[in-house]
Amino acid sequence: MTDDAPAPTPEDVPALGLGTWKLTGDTATEVVTDAVEAGYRHVDTAQLYDNELEVGRGLRAADTDIDADEVFLATKVAPENCSYEDCVSSVRASKDRLGRTPNLVYVHWPRAAYDAAETSRALDDLVDEGTTRAIGVSNFTVELLDEFLTHAEHAPLAHQFECHPLLPQDELVDACHERDVLPVAYSPVARGKALEHPVVQEVADEVDATPGQVCLAWLRARNVAAIPKTTGGHLAENLQSRDVVLSDEQVERISAIEERHRCVNPPSAPWD
Repeated sequence: MTDDAPAPTPEDVPALGLGTWKLTGDTATEVVTDAVEAGYRHVDTAQLYDNELEVGRGLRAADTDIDADEVFLATKVAPENCSYEDCVSSVRASKDRLGRTPNLVYVHWPRAAYDAAETSRALDDLVDEGTTRAIGVSNFTVELLDEFLTHAEHAPLAHQFECHPLLPQDELVDACHERDVLPVAYSPVARGKALEHPVVQEVADEVDATPGQVCLAWLRARNVAAIPKTTGGHLAENLQSRDVVLSDEQVERISAIEERHRCVNPPSAPWD
């Protein structure tokens, strides 16, 4: 991948990626290396995770026939780094820690130093100087997404938010698709809670898959990418979810689950 590569589009983002929240030190490096060697081509990190250096090392250590730059790499600007100067300097530092240009830099949360006009201007300038190839947002409401769109010269490539069968986020998913923004789901199995739901388990039995694979297949059927945090044998299990195909009826049955559960809901969340 060269510095003059075209900006990525939603179609360029692999639908299944690796989340690295709470992975630190040598563990982060080893998990990223294992994931890339297993076939993952999308890795997600953040300044707040304090593991960008280790994630970059993991990408470079992978023993594959592909170049590490061919893995779609995303990171996120911490809320306290969202003023213009801090955003620019912190993302440059993220690039140095990662050891390569990230494909995508998200605004992690619209709080603290975040300002739609100032933060988007910083991200636009970072795209123009080649420090990132695209920008995105995370944990935004539809209203905040639209506000960002009015200021940004470079349209956001993706919007990352919690999404799973117990929090389907229909309005937000539809809004992203209508605006040509890729929805990306974090906590795609609700930290395990969605795996226990009887409807998910029923569908898993019907398609001879695991409940986790069904959750990922359900997201894919809705044109939502997913970045589960996983290690060990679950790396292969999640990759195999790409072969799981759900019928329209099965997708609708999961979507009709009425139980709601939100894993990430800090006091300053914009939806409160």
